[in-house]
Amino acid sequence: MLKMSIALFAGLGLFLYGMKIMSDALQKSAGDRMKRLLEILTRNKVIAVLVGTTITAIIQSSSATTVMVVGLVNAGIMNLTQAVGVIMGANIGTTMTAQIIAFKFKDIIPFAIIIGAVLVMFPNKKSYKQIGELFLGFGILFMGMHAMSDAMKPLKDIPAFTQFMVDLQHNPLLGVLAGFGLTAIIQSSSATIGILQALAMQGLVPIEAALPILFGENIGTCVTALLASIGASVTARRAAVIHMTFNIIGTTIFLILMKPVLSLVIATTADPVRQIANAHSFFNLANVVIQLPFSALLIAFVTKVVPGKVEHDQFELKYLDKRILETPSIAVGQIVKEIIRMGEIARCNVEKGVMAIINPDEKVIAELYNNEKVINELEKRIGEYLKEVSNLAIGEEQQKKVGSLFNTIHDVERMGDHAENLAELAQYNIDNRISFSSHAIEELKMIFEAVDKALENAFAALNTEDRAYVDNVDMYENQVDELRTRLRDSHIKRLNRGECSINAGVVFLDIVTNLERVSDHCVNVADVVRDGSRINLKLDRKSEIAAEKC
Repeated sequence: MLKMSIALFAGLGLFLYGMKIMSDALQKSAGDRMKRLLEILTRNKVIAVLVGTTITAIIQSSSATTVMVVGLVNAGIMNLTQAVGVIMGANIGTTMTAQIIAFKFKDIIPFAIIIGAVLVMFPNKKSYKQIGELFLGFGILFMGMHAMSDAMKPLKDIPAFTQFMVDLQHNPLLGVLAGFGLTAIIQSSSATIGILQALAMQGLVPIEAALPILFGENIGTCVTALLASIGASVTARRAAVIHMTFNIIGTTIFLILMKPVLSLVIATTADPVRQIANAHSFFNLANVVIQLPFSALLIAFVTKVVPGKVEHDQFELKYLDKRILETPSIAVGQIVKEIIRMGEIARCNVEKGVMAIINPDEKVIAELYNNEKVINELEKRIGEYLKEVSNLAIGEEQQKKVGSLFNTIHDVERMGDHAENLAELAQYNIDNRISFSSHAIEELKMIFEAVDKALENAFAALNTEDRAYVDNVDMYENQVDELRTRLRDSHIKRLNRGECSINAGVVFLDIVTNLERVSDHCVNVADVVRDGSRINLKLDRKSEIAAEKC
């Protein structure tokens, strides 16, 4: 018995590892497509189902998709209406693994592993390596599958096991509990179905016993998302409960319709392994068709079951959540959104700093200081998130982009620092009763408008990856450089004519310098889109630090 258990768990380990390799390879090659799938996600429930199906077919785990959905809902990116469709689609997508397993691939397993190993040996050929990982994962998955099947052969001679199978046929609720418990422990519905199919290969589990286990497995897979929702927002917890409720309702319906469902599955094929795969697909597809029209009622029910108000702390990450790390390629896209949010706060602060100088207002200065705290906290948290993503399975291009984004968050934080410098200058003017001439104020408005346009286009470039916005940043940066020279010359003339005080002149030059440096950082942000590298920085860090010390 011990020997059989060790062989079974070894086979299960190979199965899960093979599935992980396949999932990582597919994510690397389809990462950008997955990101675009989420971007086109609308309130259209059918599209949401298709997105959920596709993403789960790629990452090979409905649990991972649902955990990701909990994270996206917690981050405020997805609402419950969208989440319902994606969760339903995830249940359909996860049936892909069972359908693949039902094919008789035993004879080609060694060839798949050999081809995969050879292709992986080409480290300079990214596309070859990804295809190799796909073949390797495929081969290891089926090797694990057949190892589990061979390990369970002795169960034929154990009366207690055969009696248990008989009991399951006459007591479907027992089968549901068995499926739920096994999946909750393994935390992989694909693995549970794989074990069922391995048993079917040896003729150890009839479809009459497998069906209720299969139903219970769909409920057990919800445990992962429920655990992931602990400590999340109210909306995220509701998304997890929707997943559980959806599968409980489906299981109840199919238990009532057990006999006609059984007849339909048996009619599709005589192969017991394929019968399990078909039953799995039919259950999830029919469950979506039945419940999708009533998704609004499902949301209303869950809203009552999980009461509470939806709130968001500005110091918390809005678009990022640890759960999204289940799909690294999507996480990279969400990091960009979070950086853009951080950038908009910095842009707002630059405007507040200039306005506080033009129209002295200590209330505006206080708001700016509070926003600066948010920017600093976001830099820290986004940086920590970037570190986690950099250690995950992402493609070479995305890895390069992650490296660039580390520098981008620093650039955005420096924008915030220059805005804080403007606030300090505004406070200095108030404390010392310094004012500017109408001509000086018009000049400050002029250079601020150019800087604000540079900011707008820099973050638009980061968001859309459109090179036209990069060109605009360069154009406005050149304008700012020209204005800086012109404004300094104009200021010196005013000073010579005695139209402003020395103190006012010093403050004026400091304002222009800070605004010009903000536009320099805009160029650095746009460089992520320009070439994905940070080699040609316009602003030399050492010279900037030295200048600030002076």
